[in-house]
Amino acid sequence: MARLTSALGRTPGPYDPPPAARELTATSADGARLHVEIHGEETDPAVVLIHGWTCSTRFWGAVIRELTQTGHRVIAYDQRGHGRTPGTDPHAYSPATLADDLCAVLDAALKPGERAVLGGHSMGAMTLIAAAGRPVLEQRAAALMLCNTGAHRLVASARVIPLRSERARERAQRFLLHSGLPLGPVSPLTKRAMKYGTMGPDATPEQVLVVARIVHACRPRERGAWGRVLSKLDIAANARELGVPTAVISGAADRLTPPALAREIADALPQCTGLHELPRRGHMTPVETPSMVSGVLRELVRDHLTDAAPERAGIPAQQGTGKQGAAGETKTGTKAKSGAGKSGTGTKSGTKRKSQQPESRTEKKEETP
Repeated sequence: MARLTSALGRTPGPYDPPPAARELTATSADGARLHVEIHGEETDPAVVLIHGWTCSTRFWGAVIRELTQTGHRVIAYDQRGHGRTPGTDPHAYSPATLADDLCAVLDAALKPGERAVLGGHSMGAMTLIAAAGRPVLEQRAAALMLCNTGAHRLVASARVIPLRSERARERAQRFLLHSGLPLGPVSPLTKRAMKYGTMGPDATPEQVLVVARIVHACRPRERGAWGRVLSKLDIAANARELGVPTAVISGAADRLTPPALAREIADALPQCTGLHELPRRGHMTPVETPSMVSGVLRELVRDHLTDAAPERAGIPAQQGTGKQGAAGETKTGTKAKSGAGKSGTGTKSGTKRKSQQPESRTEKKEETP
């Protein structure tokens, strides 16, 4: 992406990914070839990032920059039919296809026996849920991050189309998911629509432009094909089979996958290390608040993947899950099933959540259990 922006005559910005240290191609179970990028030093702990519907590795640009600058190796790949990964027969697209592709990338990009922290956004998080129970995931995943996602009833839950009639809203939202019509060039009108439908009220014009360019670059045929998969997605039962520590992030202003879907997933997880509900953030939190997302990933690396010095990962040595977040941002409370996760996460048989304090605050008032 950095090479592309230079070729287009503009300097790479903070939301553009840095040049990859190397690139490779992973081959999935059905022969599909997946574009994979590796950023950072080979000796650093690994974080694998999986983007969502209509996006590409470019979506993770700011997060990749923050992670590589704090001593992490980042592996990102283009999902099938997105970015530099070609599409295949859309009739074969399914949650299982997403899981197959993920497993292929893990085997191709990680060293023999190596484990990583895996983070997915939207359809990327659904990919992780779909892969629950796969031996490759169990062997390779030290911890997971599920960001702005849901596991079922996506059309019924979404609030992208502002119609009062629930039936009319669902029909309109299903049409939006299924549509293979070209989006055309990015314009002031499409940027306003993009911000309303996918981002929170505090998203900056630069962030909106970044997201609009990425989404508009998705091939219409692939957008519609994967949208049809999402419209009938039901993998809620899989969340109970994710047997590794898992953090969940949601945006309070997310219209595509509202926070209620994240809460359902957090309740189902055997080892939920925390449910982070970000006020005034929409569906695109890795772009809207990259420091928060990279901070959660760094904590998962520190707590579940490596004994490396916390200072190298950019986290104070005394910080634990449920404390102050990255870059001065505060985190929500944590929730874990009895006996699950590390000490310091809090143990409760039910679910406890706290609203995040405004991001200008640097400390959070803890509730008494």
